Amino acid sequence: MAAYLIKRLLQGALVLALVSFLTFTVMYFMPGDPARSMVGQARVTEEQLDTIREKWGLNDPFHERFINWITNLLSGDLGTSMMRPGQDIGDMILSASGMTIQLTTMSFFISLAIAIPVGILAATKRNSILDYLTTIGSTAGVAIPNYWIGIMAIVVFSQQLGWLPPYGADSWKSYIMPVVVLSIEEMAAIMRLMRGTTIEVLGQDYIKTAQAKGLARNAILARHVVRNAFLPVVTLIGYRIAFILSGTIVIETVFAWPGLGQLFFDAISNQDLQVVQAIVLLLTSIVVLMNIITDLTYAFIDPRVRVQ
Repeated sequence: MAAYLIKRLLQGALVLALVSFLTFTVMYFMPGDPARSMVGQARVTEEQLDTIREKWGLNDPFHERFINWITNLLSGDLGTSMMRPGQDIGDMILSASGMTIQLTTMSFFISLAIAIPVGILAATKRNSILDYLTTIGSTAGVAIPNYWIGIMAIVVFSQQLGWLPPYGADSWKSYIMPVVVLSIEEMAAIMRLMRGTTIEVLGQDYIKTAQAKGLARNAILARHVVRNAFLPVVTLIGYRIAFILSGTIVIETVFAWPGLGQLFFDAISNQDLQVVQAIVLLLTSIVVLMNIITDLTYAFIDPRVRVQ
């Protein structure tokens, strides 16, 4: 187990190194001038722009800028923001992360609380009205883009009915629409897989043996069906946790939510290179970490799985 964990950590470090290099390369060759984006509409001379470029190292060659960024990163210094001069990037990400974590945590637990029991119930009542509605709902939830659902929610519940605020995070009502919109896609994916795996497990021989022995239906579901049906779902949950943070970029932009997604969008719009690089690196680290945790959890749930 220890050797496997070390191997996965080394693989994760390699992934982070590659992502760091690719992200830096893309941002370096991105069209536009960060110095002009920094001054905005202010009237400045070319000499003043050159001074700004020199201060931020924008005139340095590719390899020097990359080495400086990696050196500062390894020392724990993410740098200073260009779009918010004087603000430490680490503090900006920490502040925005708190808002994003609140949003994603609530949406994910709501998704699990609804999707897992409904998926199991739909599988046990196969070909019933509930099963058909669940299948249609989960298919629609996966197929329809969540940003479109978010825009429609703003039109209906904010502009037409006036029940909920369309943007910001000023009150508890501000959480409702972004949390629900984020939950829909997660709920649909988990529910669909939970239904499918439960149906598959219900057809296994050991389930028929348990039924022949006279075990109660609820006991069979609790002891044999749920645990085995949950195994593929664990993999999906780990995957969705890893990518739900990146998925909030669009939703946070739609609802002007002051989280990582909004910060990422603003950084790209203003060509704040170091902020973009730091957020991409953070999201990649979360993906790598969640993949490792998912593998270990899978082995823990199913004793038949052994990590060699």
